[in-house]
Amino acid sequence: MKTKRCLYGLMGLLSLLGFIGVCTEERAFLAFFAFAVDFEYFFLKSDEMLEEYMNRSAARAFCGGMTTVALVTAGGFLAGSLSGKEALATGFAAGWAVSVAIYALSTAYYGFKERWGLENDPQ
Repeated sequence: MKTKRCLYGLMGLLSLLGFIGVCTEERAFLAFFAFAVDFEYFFLKSDEMLEEYMNRSAARAFCGGMTTVALVTAGGFLAGSLSGKEALATGFAAGWAVSVAIYALSTAYYGFKERWGLENDPQ
């Protein structure tokens, strides 16, 4: 369990890519600073509940991302506005963004739900 918690925390290293947006004119890289919240997993107690909601969040993000890739790629290609390569690249970018958003929102939801449940425990 400790290695999984470490892997979750290491996702925070993706936030270092945000400094590319600070040091250059490529402001799209600033979005990577959103991964800094993943450093919190180094300090959380790893338990079955954490593992369960992380797995559930990852599964939702994967399904949502793949659905987005398919829809955006097919839509861009069939509309004739994008070539095959452009449609696929746009689909991958949109799918990645949707996956990250679903994962972040889902883990935040489960985390708040768990904290609220622990704070309002009648014991």
